[in-house]
Amino acid sequence: MNPIVEICCGSYYDAKQAALGGAKRIELNGALMLGGLTPTESSIRMVKENLNLEVIAMVRPRGAGFCYLEEEFQVMEQECREVLKAGADGAAFGCLLENGSLDLEKNKRLVDIAKAMGRQAVFHRAFDCTDDPFRTMEQLIGLGVDRVLTSGLKPTAMEGRDRIQQLQAMFGDRIQILAGSGINGGNVRNLVEYTGVNQVHSSCKAWRQDPTTVRNGVSYSMAAGELAMCYDVVSAELVAELIKKGNDL
Repeated sequence: MNPIVEICCGSYYDAKQAALGGAKRIELNGALMLGGLTPTESSIRMVKENLNLEVIAMVRPRGAGFCYLEEEFQVMEQECREVLKAGADGAAFGCLLENGSLDLEKNKRLVDIAKAMGRQAVFHRAFDCTDDPFRTMEQLIGLGVDRVLTSGLKPTAMEGRDRIQQLQAMFGDRIQILAGSGINGGNVRNLVEYTGVNQVHSSCKAWRQDPTTVRNGVSYSMAAGELAMCYDVVSAELVAELIKKGNDL
C-alpha cells in the first residue's frame, strides 16, 4: 500500500504547492521557523475553500518546549476551537510536564474539544521529548488520540527508525504512527520498508527570496549566509518526488 504523505505547510502558498505536488493532507502552521505555531483562521479557510486537502491545524501558542503555563493553555483551548470552526479536519498539539511525562489533564481537554466537534486529535513531536515513549503511547491511546507524529526520539526519522519500527509493531494496530523529520524522496522507501509505517510527514523545503529582508542596515532575516534574504517554502517538485518514490514501494 502506498504511504500517506502529509506535508508540513506554513502558509496558504505552501498548501497550494503541496496540492500541486499531489499531496492530499497537510499540517498547517504559522511561524515554521519557531517549529510551527497556530495558523490563522483565514489561512485555514483559504485552504479549505480553494484546495482539496485534509488540514490538520497546529495548536501551539509559542516556540520552545511543551510545558505550558495555565494562561498559555487557556489560549490553546480557544485556538483549538477556533481552528476547527474555521474548517480544519483535526488539531495537532502536545502538552508535557516539566519532567517530560504527559500532561494528562491538559491533553484530555484538547482531545475532548476535537472529539466533541467530530475532528481528529493528533499528538505532534512533543512525543519525542517524553521521558517514556511506551507509557506515553499507552496514555495517548487511552485519551483517544488518533495519530502520533514522531521521529523515534531522534533528530530525524532515519536516525530513529529502530524506535519507530518498535512503536509501529507494538501500537500500530491501535493508533496511527506518523513518521516525520528529514524524510524526502531519497529515503522514504527505505524508511517505510524498514519501519512498517504507512504514513510519513515531510516539509519538502525550498527557499524563496524577499529582497526587502535586509536593507539600510536593518535585518529581519530568519536564515544566515547566502540564505539571509530568504524564507522557507514548500516545493511542489519535492512533494511530487516524495510521493512518486513512496508510490514506487
